[in-house]
Amino acid sequence: MSMIERGRLRLPEMQRRYVWRSPRVRDLLDSLYRGYPSGAILLWETTEHVPLQDMAVSQQANPYQSTQLLLDGQQRLTSLSAVIRGEPVKVLGRQRPIDILFNLEHPDELSIVTEVDENADEEAGDAEDSSADELMQRLNKMAFVVSTRKLEALPQWVRVSEVFKTDSDREFLRKAGVTSLDDPRAERYAQRLARLRNVRRYVYRMDVLESGMSYNEVTEIFVRVNSLGAKLRSSDLALAQITAKWRNSLAEFMAFQQECAGQGFELEMGIHLKNLMAFATAQSRFLRVGSIDLITLQQAWKEAREGMHFALNFVRSNLGISSPALLSSPFLLIVLGYFGHVRGYALTPNEAAQLRYWALLANAKGRFSRGSSETILDQDLATLKNKGGATELIDRLRLQFGRLDIAPEELEGRNSRSALFKTMFLAFHQAGAKDWRSHLRIALDHHGSQHQLQFHHIFPKAVLRAAGYSSRDADDIANLSFISGKTNRQISDKTPAEYFPAYLDSAGESAMDAQCIPTTGDLLGTHAYPEFLRVRRRQIADRLNAYIGALPAA
Repeated sequence: MSMIERGRLRLPEMQRRYVWRSPRVRDLLDSLYRGYPSGAILLWETTEHVPLQDMAVSQQANPYQSTQLLLDGQQRLTSLSAVIRGEPVKVLGRQRPIDILFNLEHPDELSIVTEVDENADEEAGDAEDSSADELMQRLNKMAFVVSTRKLEALPQWVRVSEVFKTDSDREFLRKAGVTSLDDPRAERYAQRLARLRNVRRYVYRMDVLESGMSYNEVTEIFVRVNSLGAKLRSSDLALAQITAKWRNSLAEFMAFQQECAGQGFELEMGIHLKNLMAFATAQSRFLRVGSIDLITLQQAWKEAREGMHFALNFVRSNLGISSPALLSSPFLLIVLGYFGHVRGYALTPNEAAQLRYWALLANAKGRFSRGSSETILDQDLATLKNKGGATELIDRLRLQFGRLDIAPEELEGRNSRSALFKTMFLAFHQAGAKDWRSHLRIALDHHGSQHQLQFHHIFPKAVLRAAGYSSRDADDIANLSFISGKTNRQISDKTPAEYFPAYLDSAGESAMDAQCIPTTGDLLGTHAYPEFLRVRRRQIADRLNAYIGALPAA
């Protein structure tokens, strides 16, 4: 870590950027705290001029003639450097703190086997209706958690970065209510704080490649090491091969990634690289990346950027989709961009209408989110390469799903992770759905915690659980609606029969109609929950079909 801070240890261009989310850092700290193995570090010391990239934490200028390059271990060392130094990391141009709390009262034995949610930065999501007591019982069994204001205020939780800043335990003991050394907690807490600080002395084995190796040879080692260990995705390994062939290309890729993020579409680098492969080879897999020459790569990247511009403009302007959160798969963008490319970005009105229909239906039914998604993507690319158009793409949808409309039965058993859930939001937004309290139209970009959009269980999970229904029953897509966080908290564990009247008086029947929520009194009791779901599924299916529209004539 001191090598990183002094600038002695740098990051080569072949490396992927820092991508870890806070739960992974939490689990790394827990492993080191318990003395668990944490892998090795792979370095290369060289005097060769090698394209570099900035690390996600601050570094001084390198004062040495030679440079040591970090080939394996970036995520771990960057995370530890940020936490122990108490500095934020840079992710996609933004400074973000990694704030982890340590539980002075954690059990001696490991009692929670953690599972990392790659799509969440916090311990407690706002979507689950689990009780506060149940959540707190779980957190109290953990040694480390991602910080929340509520937890930080509790006496037994201390910020990890603050512990590393001082060797004194006084303030931490005082906050925990320990006022005397005779308190039996004093020695226990002091031992745990010392054990946490000992993480700074954790020793990683470092494997150093000899300086005589070439950049291309080191790139091959990097690819092989990470392939065998399955530590990187195929897109990360492809990036290493591309940057070895096309020096300083990473800066171009990252600049375009930032440009798209500035337009509201923050996409993983892997999507941009897969898009590059589509334009270079008319297929999306990275198996052929090593055989593509530099000139082909550079020309394909130029065309891929133009294709992505078209795709983003099309989904915003023609589909009304303003965020990748509303896409069932970003692969949709690759097909749209390639469609524009093969048509020379000149579409007839009928082609544009058919393409819109295909895109909305593919997004709703989850064409690229089932099974062999890359195989399906390659089928669509091959269709377009062979002079096919929107009609042929629609035919492929028919082969995959059988019918092109959405039947109520398709919603049965689906939950918030379903592709249909995203299209529900789009259809309800088009229908003018608003929050029941503030009457703000539902949107993903509202500011302020009380206005930020959440999905709400119309029949709260606690209510259904008490009535004997399962968690799967409660999470059914037909039991979900979109309201603000403030409204969601106000409703709490009330039944629809209890809370509907107040919102109907305030917002009127149209507020419920916009989200296809039946308000008939005999459907609002837990005894009628299955019938409520059946009625609402039918209404939602009708709304989705109206939103997508009829199949345009060929």
